[in-house]
Amino acid sequence: MIPAAPLPTQPRRWQQLWRDAVRDPRELLELLGLQAQALGLSPEAAAQFPLRVPRGFVARMRPGDPFDPLLRQVLPLEAELRPAPGFGLDAVGDGAAKAGHGVIQKYAGRALLVATGSCAVHCRYCFRRHFPYAEETAAAGGWGAALAAIRDDASIEEVLLSGGDPLSLSTAKLVELTDALRGIPHVRRLRIHTRLPIVLPERVDTELTDWLSALPWPLVIVVHANHANEFDGEVDAAMRRLRATGAVLLNQAVLLKGVNDRVETLAALAERGLEAGVLPYYLHQLDRVAGAAHFEVDDATALALHAALVARQSGYLVPRLVREVAGDTSKRALTGVPDGRPAPPVA
Repeated sequence: MIPAAPLPTQPRRWQQLWRDAVRDPRELLELLGLQAQALGLSPEAAAQFPLRVPRGFVARMRPGDPFDPLLRQVLPLEAELRPAPGFGLDAVGDGAAKAGHGVIQKYAGRALLVATGSCAVHCRYCFRRHFPYAEETAAAGGWGAALAAIRDDASIEEVLLSGGDPLSLSTAKLVELTDALRGIPHVRRLRIHTRLPIVLPERVDTELTDWLSALPWPLVIVVHANHANEFDGEVDAAMRRLRATGAVLLNQAVLLKGVNDRVETLAALAERGLEAGVLPYYLHQLDRVAGAAHFEVDDATALALHAALVARQSGYLVPRLVREVAGDTSKRALTGVPDGRPAPPVA
């Protein structure tokens, strides 16, 4: 008798992978063969802003390397607890730009929905790490208050979904929103800002791509990767699935000390993103949120890095170097001539 062939292994749904994320900093370091004490691990920082990182993202980290650029983005350190003048709880003026429940409107013609406070990864430099998500989530109440704010302002042509991470919501919940937006004639474009396709590429499943493909508006998806090592075969496949929906894919990165503050590192990020079908969009100077000062790169260094990048890359591989300033009517481009210092060395 020939034994029955085993059933093919089904990929675990993204929700299960989310639940299986690493939440204990010591477990993370054990997985990488690192010693907590030597790295300056801080239980207090972890209590203030808990660790969360999908295991697939951990698998892209270099074992035994305490300076791994992916690890540095997520590991809670004692440096977060040091007082830093000029760093506060609302680094970009979200509170003053509130236009409705879960709606932020800083720039003409656009409204940003803080769709949810959830995210699959907790980045230590996150500018909304202190945001009052429990009070200001657009998805609450079936999106009612947020939709009313958009409906009542005919100047809003573009809706941005942000968070947290909007793709942490179920696809059914996202369908609920866009079905309602279809009835608002002045909405002409949709933009989604998300880190999930990078850190949890399994989120880009058939249900999600079916929803995206059926949307009636031009669609832009802005993903967030800071280092070329964040891309792997699974991420590449997720980007192919997103491109197949007709979406334009862009990447925004944050300039982070010890992560990507080298010319070669930024060039590799742009080139690796292009291989996955993603063009560079913004390179942000750090938003000065409390707990993130140890990541800050000074403006002169940032300008020197950007000038070196311009000199070596095709124009479409050079992101715009910008800073978000509370009260400004757009992102503020950093311009000027570097102060004569050479670009920082290759990482």
